[in-house]
Amino acid sequence: MTDALSTYTHRYLPPQGDDPRTLLLLHGTGGDENDLIQLGQMLAPDAGLLSPRGTVLENGAARFFKRLAEGVFDLDDLRARTKDLVAFIGAAATKYGFDASKVVAVGFSNGANIATSILLTTPETLSAAVLFRPMVPFVPEKPVSLSGKRIFIGAGEDDPIVPRDHPYRLAELFQLCGAEVKTEWQPGGHSLTRADVSKAYEWLEESDSSDS
Repeated sequence: MTDALSTYTHRYLPPQGDDPRTLLLLHGTGGDENDLIQLGQMLAPDAGLLSPRGTVLENGAARFFKRLAEGVFDLDDLRARTKDLVAFIGAAATKYGFDASKVVAVGFSNGANIATSILLTTPETLSAAVLFRPMVPFVPEKPVSLSGKRIFIGAGEDDPIVPRDHPYRLAELFQLCGAEVKTEWQPGGHSLTRADVSKAYEWLEESDSSDS
């Protein structure tokens, strides 16, 4: 378990209140373990925060998995890195003592895509997910049950990186797997907006109250 934990340079901030959830913060290309800490604190002020840095470097920029070109993913690498990240989450739960059944992914761009990969391969790892500017990384060969999972998708109407059909396709895929999906479109491009944060906060508040 120690090796899995040391795979990722990371930060862990314990909960600041009685929120039993831990937000798994997954940055976009070029980010690090500090990038989404403030976002996590805004989304769920009382929750614990677990923020790893991606282990793949692309021209010096950290990512969670390799890509062959813009929007073209190395699926073999994605599978391997997804397994690494799942093992890390389990090791972190043991090390820091948080409830492994209440991990909520909050991913942006590349981070949202590896969170999607976790949902489509080992869905028991996450209780819910907030996915900002995600794409469809792959369609699983075998049926996956996401029954009971709540997923938020934050999309940009003029995103130059994410094709417009991807958020629709991803929402449909999750729904076919049994998840409850909320998709929010915001004016603008790939960058997060205040409205993204506000809508995700409201959604997480609803999620928290429905779980309690």
